[in-house]
Amino acid sequence: MTNMTNGVVHVRDVMSSELVTLSLGEHLDLASDIMRLGRIRHMPVVSGGRLVGILSQRDLFRAAVSSVLAFRPKAEREWLAKILVEEVMTKQVYTARPEWTIREAIELMLEKRIGCLPVVEDDRLVGLLSETDCLRLLARTFAPSTAAPRAAR
Repeated sequence: MTNMTNGVVHVRDVMSSELVTLSLGEHLDLASDIMRLGRIRHMPVVSGGRLVGILSQRDLFRAAVSSVLAFRPKAEREWLAKILVEEVMTKQVYTARPEWTIREAIELMLEKRIGCLPVVEDDRLVGLLSETDCLRLLARTFAPSTAAPRAAR
C-alpha cells in the first residue's frame, strides 16, 4: 500500500476502482435509485469513456423539489424521471491522478470543499477518491498493530 522507503501513500493505493457511472442521457430517477440502494454519494458521468461530469447527492437534492412540494415517493420518482443527468450534474470537475500523493489529493479536496475526486489517467476514468476512502486510510494508519509483540532477547 505504501512506498515503504519513504512512507508515501499515493491516490492509486487508496482510490476505489470499481465504479458505478452514469451517462449523459440517463434520468435522475435511475441515478437516485442507484445512489440510494448502493449508498453512493458521488457518481461520475462518462461519455465515450471520458469523464464529462459528476452527479452528487447534493445535485439530486437540488433537482428534487420534493422537500418544497412535499411529493410522495411515487410522485418524486415521476418528477426525477423527467430530468436528465446532464441537466443537473456538476460539469467543472476537479480530478486527481493516480500518481499523486494522498496529501496532494486531500489538500485539493479541502481547498475546493468537495467530497471526492475522480481519478483520471490518459483521459480515462480509472477510479474515485472519496472522503470515505481517506477516512479508511486514516483508520488503518491509527489501528493498533495486530502483530504479536517480540520476545525480549
